[in-house]
Amino acid sequence: MNQADSNGERMRTWALWLVLPLVIGILIASAIPQPVIGIIRLDDAIYSYTARDMIAQINYAIDNPEVKAVVLAFDSPGGTVVDTEAVYMELARLRAKKPVVTAVNGMAASGAYYLSVNTDYIYAKPTSMVGNIGVIGYLPSTPVIFEEIISTGPYKLWGAPRDSDMRQIDMIKEGFFQAVMFGRGDRLKVGQDVVLSGQIWIGSEAVRIGIADEIGTETDAINKAAQLAQVANFKTVDLRDLAGAISSSLPFFFQSPEGILTPYPTEPGIYLLFIPQLPVEQ
Repeated sequence: MNQADSNGERMRTWALWLVLPLVIGILIASAIPQPVIGIIRLDDAIYSYTARDMIAQINYAIDNPEVKAVVLAFDSPGGTVVDTEAVYMELARLRAKKPVVTAVNGMAASGAYYLSVNTDYIYAKPTSMVGNIGVIGYLPSTPVIFEEIISTGPYKLWGAPRDSDMRQIDMIKEGFFQAVMFGRGDRLKVGQDVVLSGQIWIGSEAVRIGIADEIGTETDAINKAAQLAQVANFKTVDLRDLAGAISSSLPFFFQSPEGILTPYPTEPGIYLLFIPQLPVEQ
């Protein structure tokens, strides 16, 4: 072997030793799943079907290690008390393991805001609608006796006297306030009287008084979630399809005989729900 051949062989050997670690590194990197920031969207009221879908997505995020953080993207007026509480409790399980950030798109009112305070950070757009902290009750009719119906007690048909509903509303209101204080107590810049006034604030005002953290978009929320999870080179994934959530629902809002959808719930009950003021006919 001449000198030129020997030099060429040494060059090929050195090149192999330089390239081999790079190839091995690429193979190892390709075997590691890319970090995921999961998106859970709520564009409806919170009731049995939407709560079930959200819980399925939350559980998927808890159980799958490639999901490093979650963004809740809200445009919701809130909903039923029990379904909001069910999502809140599952959300607490998720937040104990992974960062959760809220992005208020159009609205996070009442029950949707109840969920927002159980996240690490809240972004809102300047004119997003945020807040409406409190409870609203649609009471059933005054209990009466129907001769054709036999019941074993005066409230078997109605569940409780009307004043009992009023006491329940006050208890739920206090629970809502405690959830706000637990989630945002050190960030609030207003007192209990303002928090419980039932106001709905635009995003810029919500940030000013500490109801939200910062003006920003859904993209800002995704980047914040990644920062809190300490991940880079991530991808964002809508968790609905991955979790197998199937959108099957019944009407939550009352529809008039003329076919007009109103902002009022179909059934009487106690709600964490924002109901906008409707025009009043003179």
